[in-house]
Amino acid sequence: MTSPASPNPKAEFPFSGLMFVLISVGIFLLHVSLLRLPYFWDEAGYYIPAARDLLLKGSLIPLSTPSNAHPPLVMAYVALWWKVLGSTPAVARCAMLLSAAFALLGVFRIARRVANLEVAIAATTCTAVYPVFFAQSTMAHVDLATAGLTLWGMDSYLGGRNRSTAVWFSLSVLAKETAILAPLALLAWELVCPWVSWFLKQPICIRERSWPAFASLLTPVGVLALWYAYHYARTGYVLGNPEYFRYNVQATMSPLRILLALLMRLWQVFGYLHLWVLTLLMASAMTRPAICDGEVERPRIELPVQCIFGIVILTYVVALSIIGGAVLARYMLTAVPLVVILAVSTLRRRVQAWRWLVGIVCAAFAAALFWNPPYGFSPEDNLAYRDFIEMHLDAEQFLEAHYPKATLLTAWPASGEVTQPFLGYVRQPLRVVRIEDFSPEDVLAAAEERARFDVVLAFSTKYEPPHPLVESPRWWERLKARFFGYHRDSPPAFIAQVLNGNVVFREQRQGQWVAVIELERVEEARLQRR
Repeated sequence: MTSPASPNPKAEFPFSGLMFVLISVGIFLLHVSLLRLPYFWDEAGYYIPAARDLLLKGSLIPLSTPSNAHPPLVMAYVALWWKVLGSTPAVARCAMLLSAAFALLGVFRIARRVANLEVAIAATTCTAVYPVFFAQSTMAHVDLATAGLTLWGMDSYLGGRNRSTAVWFSLSVLAKETAILAPLALLAWELVCPWVSWFLKQPICIRERSWPAFASLLTPVGVLALWYAYHYARTGYVLGNPEYFRYNVQATMSPLRILLALLMRLWQVFGYLHLWVLTLLMASAMTRPAICDGEVERPRIELPVQCIFGIVILTYVVALSIIGGAVLARYMLTAVPLVVILAVSTLRRRVQAWRWLVGIVCAAFAAALFWNPPYGFSPEDNLAYRDFIEMHLDAEQFLEAHYPKATLLTAWPASGEVTQPFLGYVRQPLRVVRIEDFSPEDVLAAAEERARFDVVLAFSTKYEPPHPLVESPRWWERLKARFFGYHRDSPPAFIAQVLNGNVVFREQRQGQWVAVIELERVEEARLQRR
């Protein structure tokens, strides 16, 4: 019942500092071409406006967008960088890259603590290259920063440092409320572990029960409660605005929806974007005996630590299958590094050429960064988000040059991109009529109000693989539409035909597209002026 060996704190501090510098330099070099990109999707819709409200008005609760009750730590962090260096996308992305480096240092420290230096280097490299982690590293979302703080909390917990455990987990819940899952999972495990050990007839508890340990895991609960009390006092709502609560909690409570989300979460943790390569290699390695160095077997991660990893992974998979309207892969960024550490340790223990296998995994992850999968996925999970941003930049600069006075029909997030210059797409705001999406039903409804707009900015709001692995059966599409907001976007030619217009600009990249459609009356008026 002892914690994994803790390095000497005095010797560990300069070593961790050196590793942080090395990791930071490495990921800055890998991401340098992405640092000037304008903001993408949820960045533009919530996190950047929230950080800007904090910078300009000092409000911890967003004023320019409805609050979803996310705690303000990450937004305050970005606002501080803006205060010092200027409120540009490049500054925000550099700030988030440093938080990603901090998260990778957390992965390194945990892996080194529970395994060894070789596993730590390999697991940290795999995590850094994993497409979801890589793509999120520069994005002003809260999930990667939250994962990093949670991993530091777990490192302190494994080292038996109760005060730092309380501090890191408290900071993690101030970054995002779902971070409370990790300390609650560990607290539950502390309570039931002795009974499980007795039942299995072997010790699997990492330490004896103690009130200081319980207090370190309960502290973040109190911190989060204080934030919710403050939010309620300011807004009258505890868990965000009513629509946010309905979408993320009330609308998710169907047993069938929970089951489908559970399967998707398991895929995101063990298979998504070539994670299956690592999972299959780990499963294959488990069929081999451990390698002996001399007469001693290579050590495995201790069973009590494996249990802790397992309970945290399971808690995230199950809890985030029950709550959360959008089943986004970035929500699992706390769990995935734990899977990576377990897998890399298993490969090292049982396969002589394990370094080559880690290299294959990294190559597979790198390929998934650039090549979209043959199934639907979120563009924010690899470099498809860069394609989305660059296409929208091209289309919106075309609109600004040719139709600066026109009224534009479009959907979110483009409706925000063209009306808020601080997002980095346009210099002057354009007038907008907003449509929900470009499904045939919404396009036909827009045709009834053609007099309200002059030009259409249409784009793919859902990624559709140009060459799908298998065609989705209709029953699956109906289930996705019912539970996960799925729809098929109308192609530009259809939109132009329904709205009596002409496609004057179009760009397409790997299953995503954007188009500008000019209505015929605008074209006729322009010809008459000539």
